[in-house]
Amino acid sequence: MPLNIPFGDLKRQHDAIRADLDIAIARVLDSGWYILGPSVSAFEEAFAAFCNARFCVGVANGTEALQLALTALGVGPGDEVITVANASVYQAITIVAVGARPVFVDVDERSHTMDPAALEAAITPHTRAIMPVHLYGRMADMDAIMMIADRYGIPVIEDCAQAHGATWRGRPAGSIGALGCFSFYPTKNLGAVGDGGAVTTNDAALAEKIRRLRQYGWERKYYTRDAGGLNSRLDELQAAILSVKLRHLPAWNARRRAIAAMYNDLLADAGLILPEAPPEGDHVFHLYVIRAAERDVVQARLREQGIGTDIHYPLPTHRQPVYAPFAPREGLPTTERLAREILSLPMFPELTDDEVHAVAETVREVVRTENREPRTENQEPRTKN
Repeated sequence: MPLNIPFGDLKRQHDAIRADLDIAIARVLDSGWYILGPSVSAFEEAFAAFCNARFCVGVANGTEALQLALTALGVGPGDEVITVANASVYQAITIVAVGARPVFVDVDERSHTMDPAALEAAITPHTRAIMPVHLYGRMADMDAIMMIADRYGIPVIEDCAQAHGATWRGRPAGSIGALGCFSFYPTKNLGAVGDGGAVTTNDAALAEKIRRLRQYGWERKYYTRDAGGLNSRLDELQAAILSVKLRHLPAWNARRRAIAAMYNDLLADAGLILPEAPPEGDHVFHLYVIRAAERDVVQARLREQGIGTDIHYPLPTHRQPVYAPFAPREGLPTTERLAREILSLPMFPELTDDEVHAVAETVREVVRTENREPRTENQEPRTKN
């Protein structure tokens, strides 16, 4: 009988805090103020403190957070922005939107985040920004990236969409680079019940510019100061909901780490490559991503058993037809290899211990079955260490 274990289940989370959410929503509805009001201001203050940043500016979504950050830094036509290609297309979308050119570099095989050596090799006189992605809940090597950025005088935009609460040597995501960009898409560690995003910074001038850019570039109502502005405002309802959820985020992240530790223990000898918690900081396991040589077969077998999985992400950005003109001539071998092997298992704070054990045992059985299947003389094993 299928196990019926979902990849994610937001209803469980919302049911647990429903009373507080209802109060927060009712307060906004009763106020009659729905855009850029007291709920947004309160959330911005609380989230800035959570990120150990001086300022937070709420915006409409994580993608526009990145675009507004680029615009605030003056990135535009003729400029280059260095980023990675294994985090879907969001970074490239925003770089192209401001008229700049994305420069894709390869990632470190263990962390799946930007390879600092590849970053430095890609810098040219046209490089105007560096955009590392903190992937799956693990921060990129910010020591090395910031050292390189400072050496060349290039600002860093942290893509923190999967790293709410992650740290690097005690410093939270969104507090190290010039700007940090967050998504509050519902499935994130801190998720709204619709779209939402934020930009964090320690620079007062950048924070003020982002505030103008999120609302048409207005200095005051109907008076535009900055080109490149958007209608990108975090609304009062989402801000109120996020404020409620922010109080629970540390406990939810701790639960994610506990689930990851269980998976790692239960799958230790399963013949898979498992995610590591970096010694330099806190991994918040937005996703729990394994690597299997026969990933597609493993995913299909898990689906048959009623276990939800996903692939983050199946086709690297530089292999997407629309972004092929920006692909490096030599390709991105590590990025491409990882894309063929990665598989995300169920990971959300409300996942029960019994469900974690059931997922792990099913994965182990699937891998054992694949290894027992007869192979031709020259066929490689189906999983690898």
